Amino acid sequence: AGAYVIGTGRAADRQKALDFGANEFVDLGNDTLEDTGGVDLVFDVIGGDIQKRSAALIRAGGRLVTVVGPTDVRPADGLTIDFVVEADRAQLSEIVQRMRDGRLRTNIGKVSSLEDAVATFNSTERRAGKTVIRVRP
Repeated sequence: AGAYVIGTGRAADRQKALDFGANEFVDLGNDTLEDTGGVDLVFDVIGGDIQKRSAALIRAGGRLVTVVGPTDVRPADGLTIDFVVEADRAQLSEIVQRMRDGRLRTNIGKVSSLEDAVATFNSTERRAGKTVIRVRP
């Protein structure tokens, strides 16, 4: 059996999360995260207060996996895993192939040049998707 996935984010992200395979969505601006109940795994890409609140939902023996760096947050009777991604040519090639095959979907909102990176990240406009900085022209 597969995982039951609960996505979280802003209301505008609801459909995107469901399209990416979430079974349920919690609008962090309007819903109560804590009403979700106990979960076996939290995959955290936000950190901060949301990470702390999410960790509190983990059942005994569950896991908190975070990509935002080392954390002091620990689920009760559970395990925390944090990691840093290092580039690996073979793995990057596999990711590219999965994207080409349609097995991996992305949500890219804006692509900017390295020269425009500061302005891009300092922009006050809210945009959907991730920002990609193109290092080479």
